[in-house]
Parts: sequence; structure tokens; C-alpha cells
Amino acid sequence: MPELPAVPELLATAVQALGGKERVGQVTMATAVDHAIDTKEHLAVQAGTGTGKSLAYLVPSLRHAVRTGRTVVVSTATIALQRQLVDRDLPRLSEALSKPLGRAAKFAILKGRNNYLCLNKINSVIPEEPEAELFDAFAISRLGREVQRLNEWVSDTETGDRDEVVPGVTDRAWKQVSVSSRECLGKSRCPFGQDCFAEKARTESAQADVVVTNHALLAIDAISGIQVLPEHDVVVIDEAHELVDRVTGVATADLASSAITAAARRCTKLIDEKEVDRLEGAAEAWHDVLEELPAARWERLPDGVAPVLALVRDAAWNARTALAPQGGTTQQGDVETAAARTQALAAIDEIHDSAVRALTAFDEPDPAKRHDVIWLSAEEMRGVARRSLRMAPLSVGGLLRSRLFGTATVVLTSATLQIGGSFDGLAITWGLPAQSSNQVDPGMANGAEAPGDADKVRWSSLDVGSPFDHAKSGILYVAKHLPAPGRDGLAPAYLDEIERLIKAAGGRTLGLFSSMRAAKAATEALRERLDTPVLCQGDDSTGALVRKFADDPETSLFGTLSLWQGVDVPGPSLSLVILDRIPFPRPDDPLLTARQRAVESRGGNGFMAIAANHAALLLAQGTGRLLRSVDDRGVVAILDSRLATARYGGYLRASLPPYWETSNPEVVVKALKRLTENAV
Repeated sequence: MPELPAVPELLATAVQALGGKERVGQVTMATAVDHAIDTKEHLAVQAGTGTGKSLAYLVPSLRHAVRTGRTVVVSTATIALQRQLVDRDLPRLSEALSKPLGRAAKFAILKGRNNYLCLNKINSVIPEEPEAELFDAFAISRLGREVQRLNEWVSDTETGDRDEVVPGVTDRAWKQVSVSSRECLGKSRCPFGQDCFAEKARTESAQADVVVTNHALLAIDAISGIQVLPEHDVVVIDEAHELVDRVTGVATADLASSAITAAARRCTKLIDEKEVDRLEGAAEAWHDVLEELPAARWERLPDGVAPVLALVRDAAWNARTALAPQGGTTQQGDVETAAARTQALAAIDEIHDSAVRALTAFDEPDPAKRHDVIWLSAEEMRGVARRSLRMAPLSVGGLLRSRLFGTATVVLTSATLQIGGSFDGLAITWGLPAQSSNQVDPGMANGAEAPGDADKVRWSSLDVGSPFDHAKSGILYVAKHLPAPGRDGLAPAYLDEIERLIKAAGGRTLGLFSSMRAAKAATEALRERLDTPVLCQGDDSTGALVRKFADDPETSLFGTLSLWQGVDVPGPSLSLVILDRIPFPRPDDPLLTARQRAVESRGGNGFMAIAANHAALLLAQGTGRLLRSVDDRGVVAILDSRLATARYGGYLRASLPPYWETSNPEVVVKALKRLTENAV
């Protein structure tokens, strides 16, 4: 095969074909990614908004795949970025580089099996039973309408991908027509195996140069030990700041009495009635135990819990033994029974494994060395209380270190990777050794002790900056004169400050609040004080609200966490971003509290390693909403005076873009008024 053009040349060709312009940061990043792939050294790249980081990693990835014949996996955190890559970036890039690469590069998208419609399930006469709390007329009729729509959609879809269902359907409706990997009969046993949407997606991905997936499937591939993704030697992780949370989510288990009852229902007619009764009895006993205990993190198994967990474990094991696969035939009746048996086995296995996990969680006497954090969760769904036992890993660094970094060259990128001015805080949570010996506290992040074998795991970091001139384009205003936030909601002085700022900006405001209660309280108060419209998260779908906000410059939009990372509104519709307080985690968050204590047990500063790092990441994401194009101008106003007065304030500010800083409200009001006048 002739030598392919170098990455800078390919990037220049791509940028010209796509109608863009060369950016120094993009070229620097692409060259660094190419070097990492060649040297097999892991790389973390911080690339600010507007850098063009997708092209910067796709170009060297495509070159490597075409040159070697090996697949590159690109993992993202959001569906929006997945779709951008597959529907826009990769088709155009493949066409633009087909001549210099010698052929058009192939690409595919791959998701977890339960994201694809299951033809066997939708054609089965055995319906999925709705959960107990669904037994009201409105919910069931809605469920029926959505399932009917999915039955009609199946004749039109070529991919069976849930994301193509417009408008979307609820999780409960989708559950009626999909299966998990555990519930799947398998291609050889399923009568629809040759036409299976999930199998087609896997086949297509196996032939692709670049496979686009998500952090959750990447985690499943790593955790399960079962190969889900095609053979690959390079992984690019975009939105890498979310990797640990997504992997933690996949590795978190839940044990509720309703799940045990549902598993028992699945076993009806498949096993002896006596074993079904044992399961239902175990569910009742588990329900009674959880009802008597407070919602809190467990330091040990409370009195009376171990015998009931053992009862659940043994009942599940007996049911599993009775359900042992019988081997199927091709007759429809046998296939439906086999499908029901497989789904029942999946539910029973989950119950059994969760019970064992909880029973053995406290075998290690040192809390800082335990694998899991256990807590009793109490939630309310549509007026129905739901109590369950939750189990999450104290750290996922070891898992990522062995199953991800130990098997492929990994490139991690995001607009936000440096915490307190260093990559080490996030790197340790990924299982990588610290680069700086003085990063002690971040080096124990997520409860994980910093690995010290830097000579065995080689990685480098790079900040390619941003095309934005933050100091000239934006002001970081910290309202130092305001009182520190309290627990009683927004103080009157905060509402006065918000009103003053929005009036100066003429609307054009994104308000990011630490709780939905605060967002709603601010909305209610400001609607009475302002002449410009105020939208609040929950009034409509987030997408619809963002569109309304972008279309009307006088409109303000208030919301909470999902808006901190999900709003991209360039132009004059957004000139002011207000954050009501530093987004520290809730003090009663069981997982983060356990991670904080694990750090402290090793002599570290748990608050800085966990709470401050958590807040720094969110602050960087929130303040990043302001500048979305090189022509944007505006103000980030943080009302929490602790950012200027507390000892940790400097550490948090070091995580933010280099805006021009002030604590003078008069300067900010005048600046906003000038921006408003220029925008009219």
C-alpha cells in the first residue's frame, strides 16, 4: 500500500473541503493524536469550544484505520454528539478524504442491544407485564398507544434504533419491544436472528474503520468481559470528563422488592409453583425490611438484613436452577417458551447477583478498601414510594486501568479536563498515575489511591487552548458583596441581583441553578419583576425551551443541572450566564461522601479531592455556555461570594476559562448595557 499523506496534510484537505478554516489548536491536537497512536502512549487533550476537536481526532483515526486495517472506537457521552459524528462529520469527512486515503472510509454506530427493537419480542404473543405502579387507566392507555405506534414503526425502520422513533416513547413502552443482552435468545436460536437489528449493527461495526459508540457500552464491554465492541487497538473518548460517572452508572446495581416480584411473575408457568412462591415470599420479606430502615448509607449490614438477603439469594438460586436452559427447537411455540425462559433467567440472575453483592460488601473491614458503597434509596414516582438498596463501586479507576488502558491506546478529550489547573485530578479517577508529585489530594480522587507506576502506564497531556479570546470577550463577575448562600432558598438580595443583571442585559440570560426548587422560585419571582419573558425548565421539553430561548433575544431561560452542559446558543440571544451558587455535591450524597472519607482515611483532603473537584468540573461546564462562537461577548455572573472569599476559591477559579475578572457590580451593569445597545 502506498504511503498515505501525513495528518497535517489530510487535515488541511478536510478543512478546505468542509468549508472551514485552519485553526492552530486543531492542527496541534491532530498531530498529538497521531503521535499517541504511533507511540501507543495514552493522551489527554483539553480542547476549548470552537477548536474543532472532532476533526482533530477523526482525521488521524481514519488514517490509522485505513493504513493498518484496524478499527478505531470513538466513544461519546451524549446522543447528540453521536448523531453529529455519524450523520454529519463522518460522511463529509469520508468523502473529502476518499482520494488521498485511496478509498472511502467506512463508519458505523453501535449501541447496547436494548437500544434496538427486538423482532422476536414484538412478534411474540407473550407480553411484557407493566410494573405494578402502572395499574391506572391513563398510564396503561398511554402505554398501549405507544406500543401500537412501535408496532407500526417496525415496518418502516431499517435500523430498529430507538433514537429514530419520532416523537420518542417512554422507557416502559420501549421495554415492551426490546431485550437486554442477557435476555437475548441468541442469533442461532432466534427465528428472527438473520434479520435482527442489533446483529446487523454489530456486523456493520465489525467491517467499519471507525465505530461510534457511547461510554455506557464501552463500560459494558470492559466490565462484562464479553466482547461487545469489534476488535480495536485505539479508543478515542470524547466528553471524557463524563467517563467516570457513566462507567459508575453501568456498574451500579439496584435491589428492590418490586424487581423480585417482577422476576417471580416471569417465572410463572416456567418452574414449579413452590419456587415462585418462595421468590414472592422473599420479595415481601425484603419489602418489610426496607420499610423499617431509614434512607441512608450503610456502614455495615443492619440487624436483621443478612438473613433476608440470604433468603432472596437462595430463592433466586433455586429459581435459576429450575430455569436452567432446556435447549430449543425451531417451532414457534418452543421459541416463545425459550424467549420467556431467557428473560426470566436474566431477571433472576440480576436479583441473585445483587443479593450476593450486598451480602459480601462488608467482608473487608476497612471502608476505604471496600469495592462497593451501599445505601438505601427512597424515591417517589408518580406518588408511589419506591425503596431499594443501591450498590455502586467506590472507584472505577482500577477497572478502567486494566480493561481500557491495558488493552488499547486511549485518547481522552473534552473542553474541560483540567481541574485547578492540572490534568491529575481526572487522570487518577481514570486509573492513570499522577504526572505531578505535588497533586496529592486530586490524586486520591473518587476514593482511589493514586497509582504510582508511571513507568508502566505512559500518558501525556496537552491543552490546545481555544480560538476565543476569553479576557476580551467575557467578564467573570463574582458577587463578593452578597451573603454566602444558605439552606433556605434564594435570599432576597440574590433575587435583587438577578433582576438588576437581567434588566441590564435586556433578557438574553441563561440562569443555572443548583436545584430545581431554586430555579422555580427565581422564575416565579422574576416573572413579576421583569418586562421580558422568563422560561423555566419543565415548562416544556428541554429542546423546545432552548429553541424558544435562542429565537427571542429578550427571553431568559432558568434551569438546573442538565442545562449546565446541554445548551449551545451562539449569538446575541445569550449575553449573560448566572450561576446561583458553587455546585458542590449534596452533603448527603452517599457515594461521594464515601469517596470523600476514603481520601481522608489516607491522610488526604477529602473535601478538595471530591467535593471541590466535582464543583470545579460543573463550574467549567456552566461558564462554558457563554462563548459558543468567536463573535460572542458577555458576562458570567456567579452569585456565590465564596468563590472570592473562601480558601478554595482560587482552586475553583483556576478551572475556569481565563475571563477578565471583577467583583464590581457597576462595571458589570455598564458592560451589559453596552452589549444590549450594540445588539439592537
